[in-house]
Amino acid sequence: YALSAGYYDEYYLKAQQMRTLIRMDFQKVFESCDALVTPVAPTTAFRLGEKTADPLTMYLSDIFTISVNLAGLPALALPCGFDAAGLPIGLQVIGRPFEEAAVLRIGHAYEQATTWHTRGAPL
Repeated sequence: YALSAGYYDEYYLKAQQMRTLIRMDFQKVFESCDALVTPVAPTTAFRLGEKTADPLTMYLSDIFTISVNLAGLPALALPCGFDAAGLPIGLQVIGRPFEEAAVLRIGHAYEQATTWHTRGAPL
């Protein structure tokens, strides 16, 4: 703490600059599409308590949602299947800024076309 005390303002400024770059990247993407559909995570779900001893793995499981949150974009996670072990797989619908209604419409249409949301994962 003592060694980094003078750097918090600099860290905050750098973080805000990165956030601006992330927003600009998404803005450019949304010039050519209305929404993005991506995986929620780079892997399928892991069993409850399986990764608690490995905080880096737990952090990385959220890596596909972090930039969306930093950009302040509306997003929705939906079930889209199960892996070979029966654990759930998720997809996320990401929308343009302030277009929450569009994200919800896409999610609703997906649920009307599939039955994944009605199936439970094994406990």
